[in-house]
Amino acid sequence: MDSLPAIDLGLMAEHLSAHEGVINKLAHYQSIVTNLELRNILSLQENVMHSHVWVMLAFINPNYHIEVKVPPLSAYREEHIFERPGNGDVNKWIALEANNTAKNMSVENYNSAMMMQDMNVKNAHIEMALQQNQIKEKYAEFIKKMGWDFAPKATTSSQVNTFLHFEHLLNQ
Repeated sequence: MDSLPAIDLGLMAEHLSAHEGVINKLAHYQSIVTNLELRNILSLQENVMHSHVWVMLAFINPNYHIEVKVPPLSAYREEHIFERPGNGDVNKWIALEANNTAKNMSVENYNSAMMMQDMNVKNAHIEMALQQNQIKEKYAEFIKKMGWDFAPKATTSSQVNTFLHFEHLLNQ
């Protein structure tokens, strides 16, 4: 790639700093979680983020002229690490926090993509956002399976009241 729009370079520089922190956090989390499934999701996210770093550095490097593509999630193999006995509370807070991290990375990648001007860089960041969202869904499934999720339900009366309040929009 020869010359990037300045906004694309600035956004990727910001992302690379964030990736450095998140990659190190994920590696640390893998060293302390005891649940194999959770460790595998953390490992997947760490590997994906290393890949995203490579993609961004390839875009930034003016001497790199080969087409840059974000590898699909299916390109990553599952780690086979033994489960360790330990504290389930640590697994819980790490799963909840890592879920939030994946969600934030997804939103950040997508919002940045909407500001990027180079179409290849923009499309790569949209793909990165989708991958982080898929990883977030893996965390969410794990959290639900462990019984750690909670989503309050609205009452029928509050739903009816909301419907009645906005029903006039259908007649405009």
